[in-house]
Amino acid sequence: MFKKVLIANRGEIAIRVIRTLREMKIASVAVYSQADHSSLHVRLADEAVCIGPAMARESYLSIPAIISAAKITGADAIHPGYGFLSENAEFSAACRDNGITFIGPSPKSIQQLGHKAEARKMAVKAGIPVTPGTKDCVYKDAAAQAAKIGFPIMIKAAAGGGGKGIRIVREAAQLENEMNMAQSESKAAFGNGDVYFEKYIELPRHIEVQFARDSHGNTIAFPERDCSIQRRHQKLVEESPSPAVNKKLRESLEEAAVKLAEAANYVGVGTVEFLLTQTGEFYFMEVNTRLQVEHPVTEFITGFDLVKEQFLAAAGETLSFTGGHNVPYLGHSIEHRINAEDYNRNFAPSVGRVEEWIVPGGPGVRIDTHVYAGYNLPVYYDSMLAKLIVWAPTRALAVARSRRALEDFKVKGIHTTINAHQLIVESPDFQAGKTDTGFMERLLAPAEPVKA
Repeated sequence: MFKKVLIANRGEIAIRVIRTLREMKIASVAVYSQADHSSLHVRLADEAVCIGPAMARESYLSIPAIISAAKITGADAIHPGYGFLSENAEFSAACRDNGITFIGPSPKSIQQLGHKAEARKMAVKAGIPVTPGTKDCVYKDAAAQAAKIGFPIMIKAAAGGGGKGIRIVREAAQLENEMNMAQSESKAAFGNGDVYFEKYIELPRHIEVQFARDSHGNTIAFPERDCSIQRRHQKLVEESPSPAVNKKLRESLEEAAVKLAEAANYVGVGTVEFLLTQTGEFYFMEVNTRLQVEHPVTEFITGFDLVKEQFLAAAGETLSFTGGHNVPYLGHSIEHRINAEDYNRNFAPSVGRVEEWIVPGGPGVRIDTHVYAGYNLPVYYDSMLAKLIVWAPTRALAVARSRRALEDFKVKGIHTTINAHQLIVESPDFQAGKTDTGFMERLLAPAEPVKA
């Protein structure tokens, strides 16, 4: 097992990794930009190294800076977290070439599965249904390829994730402008402007399956997560298991995830994402070759530490569970992403000093955060402040626990999305499990005036 691990990330995910390292008695190294000098992950790590200015491209996206920090501190492995360089094959290869273990899949697996267009090809070869779309990235004849699929279409960043580099196009006249915007956003976020087209499926559920695989051929799939509640392709609420998935469908989804992991000879933890139609058909969407933001709901219902599984796989050891492909679970878990945004001003970003920070607790409540009272939010990075995760024996009890925990969450000095999440949990459709990717649009739509 590793002796010292550098976390090539920031914020709550860096703290999440540090905590598992501490339980495993492995030394931790934090890296930080000049804007993050007061971040909690810097305080909690055993060592910390400043790797550059505030802009991500000069710090958290700088492969030479991160490799240098690992060498200077004697780290023998690097955990990339999520976002930034976590799905970058070049970074994985740079770690390998410098004698440092990358806590994630090989460069080849990232190229095959982390590149969305290539992953579609593998899914087709494995016999997994995919949405109609282009076979490769679109470099020319965009109008002809879009017309062949038929509008509406979705433009998607091939190298991306986290909702970035995605545009919905409903008519040909919008195509050129939306494609330019998707390419620019993808280039800025991931250093790669490649995009491809998919048929846009109206109002599906967003379902994903977490999997893990070690170098000994053990592959396991965890119960699905439902991530349908989104705004502008950014997930807001995730839960596991999905209220729309029965045992038979769950087995089919898990089988598809296992097939892809084994086809790519994947070693590590990853997630296969699907679209589930209103009539119950599912289509492969993409693979995330990293830890997901919403991984705690899976940990809550299964008892696994997914970060620990990443370390076991990367170190060449066997996974904690080798009792077959399907992992048993208990109860229901819901995660709320709490962002620094003003719900009352169309989710406008909110920055400033956190004057008060009182987080909920009690049975079945978990908070993952890097925020504390007195913390000054930097303006350069993602707006997520915390993840509020709850568990209960049933979904109804989990919803009730979410309601109570959101009421207990007190923040002053900045605006947050806590009130938006309270609106969600009070929705009759959410309470009944009737959600899809259009849920937030309907929830936030202005009420029609009452006719006289």
